[in-house]
Amino acid sequence: MERDKLKELLENLQKQNISVEDAIRRLEKLPFEDLGFAKLDHHRNIRRGYPEVVFCQNKTVEQVKSIVLCLAEQTRVLATRATPEMFSAVKAVLPAARYNEMARTITVAPEGTAPGAEDTDRQILIISAGTSDIPVAEEAVETARFMGNNVETLYDVGVAGLHRLLGNKDKIDNANVLIVVAGMDGALPSVVGGLVNKPVIAVPTSVGYGASFQGVGPLLTMLTSCAPGVTVVNIDNGFGAAYFASLVNK
Repeated sequence: MERDKLKELLENLQKQNISVEDAIRRLEKLPFEDLGFAKLDHHRNIRRGYPEVVFCQNKTVEQVKSIVLCLAEQTRVLATRATPEMFSAVKAVLPAARYNEMARTITVAPEGTAPGAEDTDRQILIISAGTSDIPVAEEAVETARFMGNNVETLYDVGVAGLHRLLGNKDKIDNANVLIVVAGMDGALPSVVGGLVNKPVIAVPTSVGYGASFQGVGPLLTMLTSCAPGVTVVNIDNGFGAAYFASLVNK
């Protein structure tokens, strides 16, 4: 349940606009709802400031549809690692659902509204080293926007041609937090970290030839960065990077 909705419910109860029985009925699914195969944490938005996010990988289409449908009764919804089949099933019961095929995300918000209210004063800039890293970057974009951030992107500006990065210095300087997504050698976060006085969140991707070890190579490069102020999330974890960036931005 959204904090604002809970506040509105309690205020209506105090003003006697609704009955105690009606308030109990609306609160009976809190703090969690047991679906048997999943226990949905409806209190997470109240505790953390953001609702529970659905990780779709290894779930069935029916499980994802049921989880998203139940969450949507209480709050806006973000689902990650979702397949087109999962989206089709969700769209059939929730017409407001939207799918980003590259990011593999499903978002559901009340009709006519944005997923989250944008904070236009504090911008998150999401940078990708190469075009092949964009799917992970797009997961970060969808997550950051869902969590109410003003998001800008800068793609394909890796270390193979630093003039592409330096040619966008104004965009870099305008950001409050930067997410840098890179595979292969994973060097870009260190370069960006050396240019700014803002937090840099590095995301290693599984993009690269054999010696990159499906992202372990860039992960280790980022962890051993000589640029202070760079923090690192797990391989391909655009969601985790955007979540942390949102907390910083908040």
